[in-house]
Amino acid sequence: MGQGQQEKVATSLAGAVSEEISASLAPVDAELERRYPGDPGTRQPVHTVYVPGDVFAADTIRSWGDQALALLDEHAPDAASFAAVLGLSDELAEPVHARVRAKLEREPVEDLRVDFEDGYGPRPDAEEDEAAARAARLIAQAYENGTAAPYMGIRMKCMEAPVRDRGIRTLDIFLTGLMEAGGLPDGLVLTLPKVTYPEQVTAMVRLLEEFEKARGLEPGRIGFEIQIETSQSILATDGTATVARMIQAAEGRATGLHYGTFDYSACLGVSAAYQASDHPSADHAKAIMQVAAAGTGVRVSDGSTNILPVGTTEKVHDAWRLHYGLTRRALARAYYQGWDMHPGHIPTRYAAVFAFYREGFEQAAARLARYANRTGGDVMDEPATAKALSGYLLRGLDCGALDIAEVARLAGLTRVDLEGFAAPRRGDLTASAK
Repeated sequence: MGQGQQEKVATSLAGAVSEEISASLAPVDAELERRYPGDPGTRQPVHTVYVPGDVFAADTIRSWGDQALALLDEHAPDAASFAAVLGLSDELAEPVHARVRAKLEREPVEDLRVDFEDGYGPRPDAEEDEAAARAARLIAQAYENGTAAPYMGIRMKCMEAPVRDRGIRTLDIFLTGLMEAGGLPDGLVLTLPKVTYPEQVTAMVRLLEEFEKARGLEPGRIGFEIQIETSQSILATDGTATVARMIQAAEGRATGLHYGTFDYSACLGVSAAYQASDHPSADHAKAIMQVAAAGTGVRVSDGSTNILPVGTTEKVHDAWRLHYGLTRRALARAYYQGWDMHPGHIPTRYAAVFAFYREGFEQAAARLARYANRTGGDVMDEPATAKALSGYLLRGLDCGALDIAEVARLAGLTRVDLEGFAAPRRGDLTASAK
């Protein structure tokens, strides 16, 4: 065939065949859009801090930041000493240390949950009533005066019979208090713990529906996290993955799945000395959670460590190394959020997160730039990889590990460009991969 001669194109199927197939798959198309809408594209906090309801105060967030800074000053006062404890490279030592200190001064907590469950325990009803009302007042004031964390809310008691009424009442008092103070903040997050059956998730949905009706809110306004703390929440008696059914039972309100390290481990009979987020039973549970949540818009969070950085410098350093290692391990497994239970944990939380993004962002930006410009390189990337690369850079920007100027310099892309690659429509991703 001569150069420039048009290729002859022939087909054998009638157009009606494609139309019939499309019509037969229309219900599947609708089901895919409903069940797997993709990531919401909003910021995901790198951690959740739990503070008991009787301890939470107006200065809690600032106090955590100040305590964390004081620990750094005492046990790792400069970049070199902090890097030596954590094994950071010379290239990362100064930028990570500087950004950790800046973060502790500016935004020490990204997500805070006032705890009315295990961290609070059983109290007289009048006492819990007052604590729930106080939490609502203080959170509303924090959002009003600009001292709030980006995300804040409560963990209520679970839907099991002995504490169900108490949990419902605490949630009602808290949400009502926020409404009376001016409305629900955009960063509101609620956590439903110890979920075992999907019907408990359904009950939470009905409860929130009734509150929305009572207060004239838009249907679906209030979402919640599901805490995975029992073996039954992973595997049901019929062999199915209960957690997948829980996501569907939430009817679009589920925002996250949070792994409960110690309750889940104890449920399986793991002895106390081995209850940790890197135990094989924890890896299994989180892997099931991750697969169940993939594509649904529900995010997965790792749990916590109970080894606190307190005492002598040697003990603090040991606890820091443990926490840093667990956080880096979780990040490598795509668990981008975890729990922090003590102010001493947040320096190593941010050090791990910042090191994770800073050590890889130049390569990620270069690969994404080549993909965007359709230029060659030593790696052939597909649309799904471009999505992962841009998501990586966006998470680094959101937490403060990266600056948009340095990403733009290397990738030649704006934040809007990154968001476009990170959240393509399903059809765009499939078509561009062909």
